[in-house]
Amino acid sequence: MASRLLLQNLSKRHLLRSPFASRFASTLVLAEHEGGSIKAQSLSAVVAANSLSQDNPISLLLAGSGSSLHQAAEKAATSHPYISQVLVADSEKFAYPLAEPWAKLIQLVQLKGDYSYVIATSDSFGKNILPRAAALLDVSPVTDVVDINGPHQFIRPIYAGNALCTVQYTGVNPCMLTVRSTSFPVPPISVDSKSGGPSISEVDLSTLDEDSVGKSRFMKLSSQDTGRPDLGSAKIVVTGGRALKSAENFKMIEKLAEKLGAAVGATRAAVDAGFVPNELQVGQTGKIVAPELYMAFGVSGAIQHLAGMKDSKIIVAVNKDSDAPIFQVADYGLVGDLFEVIPELLEKLPEKK
Repeated sequence: MASRLLLQNLSKRHLLRSPFASRFASTLVLAEHEGGSIKAQSLSAVVAANSLSQDNPISLLLAGSGSSLHQAAEKAATSHPYISQVLVADSEKFAYPLAEPWAKLIQLVQLKGDYSYVIATSDSFGKNILPRAAALLDVSPVTDVVDINGPHQFIRPIYAGNALCTVQYTGVNPCMLTVRSTSFPVPPISVDSKSGGPSISEVDLSTLDEDSVGKSRFMKLSSQDTGRPDLGSAKIVVTGGRALKSAENFKMIEKLAEKLGAAVGATRAAVDAGFVPNELQVGQTGKIVAPELYMAFGVSGAIQHLAGMKDSKIIVAVNKDSDAPIFQVADYGLVGDLFEVIPELLEKLPEKK
């Protein structure tokens, strides 16, 4: 009788720890910040977290050091009504988003908070940090999620975006996800700043391992201060391919982008040829974008590139080759020489005010 009662108690405990028991689900969102503000992509992760469960308190984790971190935390607290708590980890160890200290931090916060989900965006920040944290927590992450069908059923692209795969997560908590920010747009929202908003709490780092810095170290940050929109969140993207032939010619793309108030993108071939830096690459191994308008000049439409931009609302393609694959996904196509088309556009478009 005693053994039967013990088995029943163990069974009840197992049910409470089951990953499918989403009644008391909670989510930790890993947020990225810069210049005292939370990045827009992180709010897309909040939108994705809210679609997991109706009763799902969402905690936002920010890490860094100095006044900009606390400014970002204050803005994050009023950035979205779905956020119920902002966690702040203030230490010089997190001055730069290195994978080793961040993974240790996530492990620490998870052990204290016992979250059902841990979510990050599927960009360089999330892809760098989340797999290492998943290894420390001994769970398998689900990456590149584009849709959520249920508490543990997700859709992600495979074969360079040519097919969609439904994944059922059957592991233990936490279920760790990276989501494509372009698949979870943030609707216009109004947050009542007078209502108090979510609490901002400091993470106790006293038990964080001293060796959490790891073997990698920050060297330098190189970025182009052009004043143009960020490629990952821009409403208009102008992309150039290898057909531009040189870095000098690629400046035509940059001039056109300036007139349109657009971000500049490039194919992998253009990046490999040294026309532009790697941070501008669009595609399967670059950035995934879904702007309102995507303009492709001299882009053939390789499958790896299409995987990064085919969700754009309107696609305009200019290419000399009428059989180029880019025309199969383009809403508007022009068979022509880009060295004639771009100068004509520059001449006819008004200057940006």
